[in-house]
Amino acid sequence: MADRHDEARPDASSHSESKSGTRFTRRGFLKGAGASAVTAAVAPAILVSEAGTASAQEAEGVMSATISLDVNGQSHNVEVEARTTLADALRDRLEITGPKVVCDKGECGACTVEMDGKLVFSCMTLAMDAQGRKIETVEGMADGDNLHPIQEAFVEKDALMCGFCTPGFLMSSKSLLDANDNPTPEEVREGLSGNICRCGTYPHVFEAVMSAAEKMRKGG
Repeated sequence: MADRHDEARPDASSHSESKSGTRFTRRGFLKGAGASAVTAAVAPAILVSEAGTASAQEAEGVMSATISLDVNGQSHNVEVEARTTLADALRDRLEITGPKVVCDKGECGACTVEMDGKLVFSCMTLAMDAQGRKIETVEGMADGDNLHPIQEAFVEKDALMCGFCTPGFLMSSKSLLDANDNPTPEEVREGLSGNICRCGTYPHVFEAVMSAAEKMRKGG
């Protein structure tokens, strides 16, 4: 019995035509599209090299470049592909594992970091786009063995369970309190709305942020 999809499948001959003596075919179109896709993937690495901000590999089909990332006040040279995300560069190349890759599509907030003082999802940010920016991860919050007041409050208020979401919540909380040191409970919930806790510890998280805000206002 014939496949029902065969009834709707166009005949290959219908995808070819002559124009100015040139024959266009579906196979030719797909080959051209494939070449365009490769060019699009390679272009960022080539452009970085031409701009003089990174040293790209000199090879046909170049797909990677060495870039410099400023993370928590330290400069790191790291080789990345054009498609490498900031999260992957931090975790896999630099072993800075605070940012967690959970949803990998910019929805849960576990990979949240600060870039030039603004929160970004590092799983949705290309590493090459982070070059020349000041990046701060949860590892940069503590001062040696002294925890940041927000980190202390998370411990005191039992605001973590499995811990995967915690680094993202800490970074979002820091950004919130840096901008507003006396937030209302509603402002705290709004400020952390980009972060998801699968364990459901939201009440403890909100309480921790309010407690940290009070402590920081008092110079703690």
